[in-house]
Amino acid sequence: MKQLENRKWEILDSEYLAKEGDWFTVRRERVQLPNGHIIPHWYIFEFPHWVNIIAITKEGKFVLIDQYRHAIRETHYELCAGVIDPTDESPMHAAKRELLEETGFGGGEWEEFMQIRPNPTNQINMQYTYLAKNVEYVGKLGNDPSEDICTHLMTEEEVYELLTSGGIVQALHQAPLWKYFALKKEK
Repeated sequence: MKQLENRKWEILDSEYLAKEGDWFTVRRERVQLPNGHIIPHWYIFEFPHWVNIIAITKEGKFVLIDQYRHAIRETHYELCAGVIDPTDESPMHAAKRELLEETGFGGGEWEEFMQIRPNPTNQINMQYTYLAKNVEYVGKLGNDPSEDICTHLMTEEEVYELLTSGGIVQALHQAPLWKYFALKKEK
C-alpha cells in the first residue's frame, strides 16, 4: 500500500479558550494549508486518552454495563470504559482498573485489541480497546460518584442482537464489537 504524504498545516497562531481540569480543554488555532488557504478559526479539544474493554467471563458471558448519558438524556448498554488517569502505569493498567471499578470483574487473559482515534478532525485523544477473556467476579464495585452503572452478563447472541438492533449507541463501543464479530466470523 502506498505511504501517504503527510500534508501538515502550518500553525500561525494558537490560543487556549478554556481549560477545566482534564475534561474540557479547547484551543483555537489559525492555520495555513499547504495550498496557501488560511483558516482563521480551527477548534481543537484536548480530551484525555481512554480505554474500553470487551470482557468475557470463563462461562462465555460478555460483561456489559448500562449507563445514563446526560447529553442525550438516555440510558443504553455499553462496554466498560473510562479515562486513563495520570497515575495509571499504562493503558492496559487503566483498562483493568476500570473493569474492576465499574463491574467488580478482573483476572483473566488480556490483550490489546485495537486503537482508534475518536475524532481526529478536532480531538487529540486515542481510545485503546482490550479483549479480556476468562474474567471473573473478584470484588465489589468502586464507581466514581458521577457514575450510576448497572452490570449485565450477556450471551454472545444477546450482544450481537443489541449491536444489530441499535441497543448499543456509543460508536466507540460499536466499532470494537463489530471488529470482534467480524474476526470471529472469519475463523
